[in-house]
This record gives sequence, structure tokens and C-alpha cells, in this order.
Amino acid sequence: QVQLVEYGGGSVQSGGSLRLSCVASGFSYGGYCMAWFRQFPGKEREGVAGTLGDGSTIYAESAKGRFTISRLSNTLSLKMDILQPGDTAMYYCAAARRRSSGTCNPFIYANYWGQGTQVTVSL
Repeated sequence: QVQLVEYGGGSVQSGGSLRLSCVASGFSYGGYCMAWFRQFPGKEREGVAGTLGDGSTIYAESAKGRFTISRLSNTLSLKMDILQPGDTAMYYCAAARRRSSGTCNPFIYANYWGQGTQVTVSL
């Protein structure tokens, strides 16, 4: 049974930092790329940061320079610095299965999702 479980959400003041973690189980970790998404109330989920099939990373413009994604075995982390109230959202972990070509891009498709963790940034 595939599971993605997020940890680390919470409340922080503007300018502060948080580290989110996503622990994956139930699938072969090397066969998947992973990413963090967030969702604002009433909006679609949007990609924040992810890993691609070649091991490189991708970031949304809003995350560049402030957020850092890393992956170690079955744990995906997102270090978020200089948080702003506009970062307040539900954050989700996602996993995308590699295609037969070896490529994967979780910003384009995802096979599994976590349940989400809330991040709230106050002034």
C-alpha cells in the first residue's frame, strides 16, 4: 500500500523558516520522482519544488532562492526560508512513476499524493 505522509507544517511569523518532510512507503523509491505542491483556498494545486528523472531539481519562481528540496532514500524534504504570508497554504507531497524512458516530472503528472500539511505564516 502506497503511503506519503507529510510532517512539519505549522505556524510561523513572517521571515521565519520551516522544514517539511514526506515519508514514502509501499513503492520502489528509485522508480519515482517526487515533488511538493501547495494549494491556496479555492485554487488549484501548484508545484513548488520537485525532483526530475535525471536527479535535477525544479522550482516554482516563487520558491527560487527561498526554498530547498532534498531527498534521501524514502524521505523528501522542503526547507522553506524567508516565509511570507503569501506562502500560507496546504502543502502536499506527490510521487510520479518513472516512464519506460526513465524520465519523470511530478509537475506534469503525479500518481500518488499525501494528505497534506498546513503552513501558516503571520505578519
